[in-house]
Amino acid sequence: MSSTGELRHTALDALHRSLGATMTDFAGWDMPLRYGSERDEHNAVRTKAGLFDLSHMGEITVTGPEAAQLLNHALVGNIASVGVGRARYTMICQADGGILDDLIVYRLAGTDAASSEYLVVANASNAQVVLDALTERAAGFDAEVRDDRDAYALLAVQGPESPGILKSLTDADLDGLKYYAGLPGTVAGVPALIARTGYTGEDGFELFVKPEHAVELWQALTKAGEGVGLVPCGLSCRDTLRLEAGMPLYGHELSTSLTPFDAGLGRVVKFEKEGDFVGREALQEAASRAAENPPRVLVGLVAEGRRVPRAGYPVVAGGEVIGEVTSGAPSPTLGKPIAMAYVDAAHSAPGTAGVGVDIRGSHEPYEVVALPFYKRQK
Repeated sequence: MSSTGELRHTALDALHRSLGATMTDFAGWDMPLRYGSERDEHNAVRTKAGLFDLSHMGEITVTGPEAAQLLNHALVGNIASVGVGRARYTMICQADGGILDDLIVYRLAGTDAASSEYLVVANASNAQVVLDALTERAAGFDAEVRDDRDAYALLAVQGPESPGILKSLTDADLDGLKYYAGLPGTVAGVPALIARTGYTGEDGFELFVKPEHAVELWQALTKAGEGVGLVPCGLSCRDTLRLEAGMPLYGHELSTSLTPFDAGLGRVVKFEKEGDFVGREALQEAASRAAENPPRVLVGLVAEGRRVPRAGYPVVAGGEVIGEVTSGAPSPTLGKPIAMAYVDAAHSAPGTAGVGVDIRGSHEPYEVVALPFYKRQK
């Protein structure tokens, strides 16, 4: 939220309203929740294509001769090993190992150190926290941390039809663009960073553009997708899509009270990289703890009945609380309620019998399954 307490608006705000979107406050931004039916929007992304406004995400640019060293110090991943045009999923942690945010870092430029440029994309709710932490951690490095949240609008086109839609609007080499890579190009005459990333479990692209170009790009994508079933999509279906795909959401599956090892994402921590990094000591202890005494495990739960579990509901077995739901929703793809939950390791194996969720005093039976719930056919 802005310093005056008013909601921030993306460059596409008037357009969302003209499309009849239901708007909601999300991390201080006025964002489209849905345009019509959440289920229809969800299914369009799974079978055809959906168009999202993600301009609330926090972009931070890091440049300078020691940009890579700064990011290696500030984040848990090995950012120095990311090639130009590639992206990496990583995290920024506190000194005690708690997760401040999960991030995607793109290396935009820099065949040599002097011209290095990285784009760090933070969650909307944590953008200021991440900016402050990177700025503080930049002390002593020959690198600049720049708040570029107002410099970008971010549109995402996701779903099996998205490559065809985008190909009709750009001469960029999309076939050569791998998952978790980005390249500069022109889409419908608009200069963009074209990234093959997303949060839906489908193939798709995220397009970083100047805010003044957002409306014309949205309109061009809408027109290009008319014949193949592209629909505008809100935050509501983005949540059910990422839940089916088993992707963590900060504030639900990730928080400052968990280390990456507690979240089952210890693989993002690279102890072998050069130099010290914030949280290294605490994370080494967390890794040892996890090896000796496994923490609760993030699992999938599929309902046998119709009642939907919500974040914070206790997971139970044999009359004991064995875990807690972190995210829950009806799954349009599976046709039943699903949830992600942290449960005691003893109850985490897929097919474990006798597990339920306490929904307002009633113990509803659930099946423990491996994540993700849904995986697209490649």
